[in-house]
Amino acid sequence: MIHARYKVDLAAHLAECDANYVRIMMLMPDLDRVNEHEFCVGNDCVPVRLSVLERFPYTTTVRFLQLSHELTAEEFTLAPPSITVRLYHDARNAEVIEYQNHRRWQAVYAYPNREMHLPNEKAQVNAFLSEYLSHCLRHGVTTEIPVVLAND
Repeated sequence: MIHARYKVDLAAHLAECDANYVRIMMLMPDLDRVNEHEFCVGNDCVPVRLSVLERFPYTTTVRFLQLSHELTAEEFTLAPPSITVRLYHDARNAEVIEYQNHRRWQAVYAYPNREMHLPNEKAQVNAFLSEYLSHCLRHGVTTEIPVVLAND
């Protein structure tokens, strides 16, 4: 069976990264002033931490880390997601630069390959970020206690 070679859809990739930028800014609108936010996701209140790793005039690097919660011996779990994203503020674009300690994806992989990467691995991790951020926005609940200033 002959498969057509995967070709990068640059317009779709940029649209995905643009949408991810907007989602991240919705989760952390004070990104320029605050270094960390934590919130719970889902009925089990799984904690997720969003941390600023680097901040420069045109870029910010952030990490989403889903924190472990208590598991019973019978529960099977995978490593919690750890996603590092670079935000390009001038382009209003966000791209995954690290996922589960893996960095530097090629745009296209030959398939099969030694590491068993999908031909569109880079697009897949950005699509996963999109789904993850959408889930956080839909089901996330803040754990931070708001400070209310009294009027004098």
